[in-house]
Amino acid sequence: MQLRPNQRLKLDDTDDKLFYADPRFVTHVDEGFIQQLTDLYRDRLKPNTRIFDMMSSWVSHLPEEIQFSHVEGHGLNAEELARNPRLNHYFVQNINENPQLPLQNEDFDAVLNCVSVQYLQYPEAAFSEIHRILKPGGVAIVSFSNRMFFQKAIQAWREASEAERVELVKGYFASVPGFTTPEVIVHKSTLGNIFQWLGAPGGDPFYAVIAYRDNSI
Repeated sequence: MQLRPNQRLKLDDTDDKLFYADPRFVTHVDEGFIQQLTDLYRDRLKPNTRIFDMMSSWVSHLPEEIQFSHVEGHGLNAEELARNPRLNHYFVQNINENPQLPLQNEDFDAVLNCVSVQYLQYPEAAFSEIHRILKPGGVAIVSFSNRMFFQKAIQAWREASEAERVELVKGYFASVPGFTTPEVIVHKSTLGNIFQWLGAPGGDPFYAVIAYRDNSI
């Protein structure tokens, strides 16, 4: 899958580094979403492995009880990354300008991208890099909801339904030879049914698209 040039456009096309210049010490999804994500990480990530938290911030939502051998962070705001207690090291880079990551081939057991995939203007290049740095058998977990900085999301994402956004991310994986068929996890609301029955508003929807680097490629 290859995006058309117009699908890569953002409403705010100024330098992304300007938009993210001031730190935002907030979570961009609700507690229900965060719990779903942490549970997913608990299920799929193994202790004492190497993790790359791509497009990260001041929190990674990793299970507190699991220790990893190395967690590498990446983002656009150094203050946020410096505040993140789970990162062993981090670097700042605008991957819409330069998708080539300063990381070695086949060096990570997992690559995580939480609520940031909608901002990738060249996802084919970014997912190629994810494949390159993953060890054979390594996992990539891309999670998202329906929230975003609308002016910084690409047109293909802004104009898509939630179901179509899942297909977009599946297509990003499919654009790179060597990923397994993506697995999709969907929870339309992160609030339990009892809370919805009582009339509470639904929580943030939770979406995760998961693929592994094929051992044979």
